[in-house]
Amino acid sequence: MSSPLAPKIENGVNPTEANGEHDSIVRRKTRTVMVKDLPVGSGHPVYVQSMTKTKTADWQKTVEQILRYEEAGCQIVRCTANNEEAAHALKKIKENIHIPLVADIHFQHKLALIAVESGVDKIRINPGNIGKKEKVAEVLRACKDNGIPIRIGVNAGSLEKDILHKVGFPTSDGMVESALRHIEICNEHNFDDVIVSLKSSDVYMMIEAYRKLAKMCDYPFHLGVTEAGTSWQGTIKSSIGIGTLLAEGIGDTIRVSLTTDGAEEIKVGREILRSLGLVSFGVTIISCPTCGRLDVDLFKIVGEVEKAVEKIKTPLKVAVMGCLVNGPGESKGADIGISCGAGSAILYVKGESKGQIPETEIVPRLLEEIRVIEEDLKK
Repeated sequence: MSSPLAPKIENGVNPTEANGEHDSIVRRKTRTVMVKDLPVGSGHPVYVQSMTKTKTADWQKTVEQILRYEEAGCQIVRCTANNEEAAHALKKIKENIHIPLVADIHFQHKLALIAVESGVDKIRINPGNIGKKEKVAEVLRACKDNGIPIRIGVNAGSLEKDILHKVGFPTSDGMVESALRHIEICNEHNFDDVIVSLKSSDVYMMIEAYRKLAKMCDYPFHLGVTEAGTSWQGTIKSSIGIGTLLAEGIGDTIRVSLTTDGAEEIKVGREILRSLGLVSFGVTIISCPTCGRLDVDLFKIVGEVEKAVEKIKTPLKVAVMGCLVNGPGESKGADIGISCGAGSAILYVKGESKGQIPETEIVPRLLEEIRVIEEDLKK
């Protein structure tokens, strides 16, 4: 079953279709940058990233956390390299994980060189912030010689002083100017393996910055609302900021920044991609908000189903509907669906009614039908 389709986008511009109908998302055209074995850019999947919250120098705990992230669906992971001990620990971390490893570095070019020696797959650094030109040249040369791309990471909260002096306070134009400055430094050294991020805790500023830069370069973009906040507020802000740009075809990797466990960041990021039809995996649950027509304990039913299917990777759409108004239509349109009545429900599989089942059998029957479909797909 297909997901709802988003507006057709051409080069980051979002024209409304004259007839009100929408095509699937057309990604902004970019160059391709390889991060280990992952091609990043238009025409390739949008990847979900996260960042470790452990002390990088404690490589065992960091590896343990990354392996949990991998299980949750993380495709690229970033670790801070804030001192030499952390930078050297990247080698052991790299040896014990299965996804590309990014070193996050600020100001100290020596840490970038250690990270390169440690075998990382990408470095997040702003070339203009690591000192003299010869230091910049040394880092860029090391990355180029080892096939390691750089993410230029612009953050509204840490714009260069001269840019802030000119614009007065953080703005999308100031963020774009900062990005272009760092891009130019890379260009001066014939370094082209660049990914760019323009992050702000202000959702609209972040959106505007990416939109503006999208018209000025063809580098892939890493999307994120930085310092988005707690799980509840941060999820909403990230979904609006990241989702808006992705729906416009802008964005090639994403990170949801939450003040909570990284696995939750990954879960939200994957759901953003799935909601826009950019990936297809796992069970999508369609359920009604309920109203006075409800005659079953739908909250309990949906909760049990959600928990039971959270690790299923097969892309399936399951509808759990509370009454006979919208229930039959949604249930017929799903792979598996139930439309509840008074203490019972009609079960649908691939659009066909399988008869009435009592409320107590709803969850077991749904899970059994999911199992049958999974087995059929394996044949």
